[in-house]
Amino acid sequence: MEARAQARFVRVTPQKARRVVDLIRGLPASEAQAVLQFAPQAASEPIYKVLSSAMANAEHNFKLDRELLVVSRAWVDEGPTLKRFRPRAQGRAYRINKRTSHITVIVEARPEGQGRPKGRTR
Repeated sequence: MEARAQARFVRVTPQKARRVVDLIRGLPASEAQAVLQFAPQAASEPIYKVLSSAMANAEHNFKLDRELLVVSRAWVDEGPTLKRFRPRAQGRAYRINKRTSHITVIVEARPEGQGRPKGRTR
């Protein structure tokens, strides 16, 4: 049984958020929370919130034990881009793209004997 949580329109670039999501994919959920708490990247805070929400969904909706949860899948999609202009010299203006992200985390219960999913080499 798997539970999911999603945060949409998060004001962090998808490229930076994917770096953080790659750290937790395949980890036990409690270990992933510890990794996110001490990760220096700014994207780790919204990803931590999404992971906590997915864990709460699993516990509340499916009565799953928090200790058995594993981050089975996690990904970041690109949201809409906010376009802003920065004044430059001699009347010019450069466009600044403020990118947004859609962060999705799926956790599932695994028996205690199983750790990471097969196929992961790192």
